[in-house]
Amino acid sequence: MRNLLILTAVLFIGLNVSQAQLKIGYVDSEAIMDSLSEAQDAQLKLDGLIQEWQDELAKMENEWQTQYDDYEKRKLILSDKKRAEIEKQLVDLEVKITNLRQQKFGVSGELFIKQDELMKPIQNKVFNAIKDVAEDEELDFVFDRSGDLIFLYAKDEYDITHLVLEKLK
Repeated sequence: MRNLLILTAVLFIGLNVSQAQLKIGYVDSEAIMDSLSEAQDAQLKLDGLIQEWQDELAKMENEWQTQYDDYEKRKLILSDKKRAEIEKQLVDLEVKITNLRQQKFGVSGELFIKQDELMKPIQNKVFNAIKDVAEDEELDFVFDRSGDLIFLYAKDEYDITHLVLEKLK
């Protein structure tokens, strides 16, 4: 519903700015990416890395669980010093697992960096093709219907940034 309201507002503004008929197109970027072999190859590489890192994490988590189970069975017969030593080892291993998870899958982790490295050139290629088609077809706006309402292309004549900046001064 929100997307429909935004689209309607853009259309009314566009019609009021210029009495000419707007030409609007849309693309399904997911379908485009799904059909490109280079995008599929990049996704396979990413999936392989994800699986490798998940396996590494699972191994560490299993190791922690095994050590914890062993500790739980023996903690009543351990000396205070030995109990504290094993608890510290468990905590250290848990911190190591958390750090690895953050390093690989965190916001600025290796997955994000690798995804950007592999997918950015493909996305740029797709974006440039969309721009070329929009200009060839003399479209005013191009939207992506795959997710939220996203402008992929808009003619520069509809950019009112400078007017807003002047209004704010």
